[in-house]
Amino acid sequence: QVQLVESGGGLVQAGDSLRLTCTATGNIRDWRIMGWYRQAPGRERELVANINALGGTNYGEDMKARFTVSTDNAGNMVYLQIISLKPEDTAVYYCRLVDVYAHTHWGQGTQVTVSS
Repeated sequence: QVQLVESGGGLVQAGDSLRLTCTATGNIRDWRIMGWYRQAPGRERELVANINALGGTNYGEDMKARFTVSTDNAGNMVYLQIISLKPEDTAVYYCRLVDVYAHTHWGQGTQVTVSS
């Protein structure tokens, strides 16, 4: 079983920076992809950024300029660094992991609220 716990969200002001952390535990050996999605009120969940086991990354549309995804050396934490936050970044940010069996796991999400 895989458990994902996000942290680092909160209320910030426009222009601030933030780093979200996702800690993965359980059967996470040889995971394929880890990353972040977000869902704003009334909108569909969208890709922010993914990183694969080889360190390759891909970003959602218009995300690459201000979002950076990375992992720790042990491979059980994934980070999302966000700079120059905007009110439209307000959303619940979810951690996602695709395991060696191609099963997808989700965290419970962490709320990011950006005030103008």
